[in-house]
Amino acid sequence: MSVTLIAGLGNPGREYAGTRHNLGFTLVEALAAAEGLKWKSDSRFEAETARWDVRPGVTRLLVKPQTFMNDSGRALRALLDFHKAPVDALVVAYDDLTIDTGRVKVSVSGSAGGHNGVASLLEHLGNGFIRYRLGIGGPRPAEMDIKDYVLGKFSNEQTTLIAQQLTTFVDGLRLLLNRGPAEAMNTLNRRDHHEPDQA
Repeated sequence: MSVTLIAGLGNPGREYAGTRHNLGFTLVEALAAAEGLKWKSDSRFEAETARWDVRPGVTRLLVKPQTFMNDSGRALRALLDFHKAPVDALVVAYDDLTIDTGRVKVSVSGSAGGHNGVASLLEHLGNGFIRYRLGIGGPRPAEMDIKDYVLGKFSNEQTTLIAQQLTTFVDGLRLLLNRGPAEAMNTLNRRDHHEPDQA
């Protein structure tokens, strides 16, 4: 049986709901809702999971690690080991400050870029997982600490934009799962003139 893990990164708890840093959670929740999947808590892996049987022999497991962002890699390492799945069977959706809010990019390698959740994945898994990077970048007050920004709520304008783009994010994730990272990168990574240049 082929198993693909689709993990959204975020922090558990009501106080973190709707924050920029939880956009990965928001995406996998939207995909689960679109597919009519039910979430269950799995204490063995410190995660919430939703099983998606696409067709006989092909299963996708949606995952929300409950370890807090900075220890996401521990939960995902345990799940990969349990399912005997290679690292490249893992797709990770997470917020990315270097991409404008409302945009998405796919990549298959790179550094953590200051993202503690990705740093934990690299520590526990190494490189090779597929990254579905959801933009949260944009203007922020010069005096605002990055941590405060990512743990803050979207502005009203950004909230509207994310709501409008959520279906597009889900469709892009489906494209990645169905057609592979190369085609997803070709389709989704179109550069915009005001978007930072990122490998």
